[in-house]
Amino acid sequence: MPDQAPSITVSVVEDDPLHRELLCTTLQRTPGMRLFDAFGTAEEALAGLTRRPPAVVVTDINLPGLSGVDLVGRLSDTLPDTQFLMLTFYQDGDTLFRALQAGAMGYLIKPVKPEELVAAVQDVCCGGAPMSGVIARQLVRSFQKPSRPEFNLSPRETEVLGLLVEGLLYKEIADQLGVSQSAVRHHIEHIYKKLHVRSRSEAITRYLGRN
Repeated sequence: MPDQAPSITVSVVEDDPLHRELLCTTLQRTPGMRLFDAFGTAEEALAGLTRRPPAVVVTDINLPGLSGVDLVGRLSDTLPDTQFLMLTFYQDGDTLFRALQAGAMGYLIKPVKPEELVAAVQDVCCGGAPMSGVIARQLVRSFQKPSRPEFNLSPRETEVLGLLVEGLLYKEIADQLGVSQSAVRHHIEHIYKKLHVRSRSEAITRYLGRN
């Protein structure tokens, strides 16, 4: 028999016991996923996640004590191979941009359906940036304005950056634009150089002028 693909390891940070249990149950019942740990506070998670880092951390933003944004900000550099997925009731732009600046790569609005959670965890592990529709629309609208002149993004680069915001993978961007993946990589390299960033989340926040 062929070797099975390794499971995606996930840890949950959620202060509400019922919601935490629902999240954990969904992950435990999903083939190809393995629940590592569940924490009720960011303080507990700081120690636990550092000791046993998972592939993905699913964290609420509104936690007692340190917030989920604070948690991600403290761990994103320490755990470079871990992806952070935010869950929250907040839909305001400031909270979204603070989460992205901290290092989050996904942002879902509660209540989150089980299938939406599973798809988001899988997506963020494949290089995507999963976001609830209302959040993605907020970001896309920001890119409908002309490029900031100090960055000098070309129309094509602005288009590619907008698709990155929507969470599309390189191949999906290439298919949508009718170009090769190498061309997409070339555009993204130019975007990163012009914005003076090294990652998707940094590019989003830098372009939107939130740094």
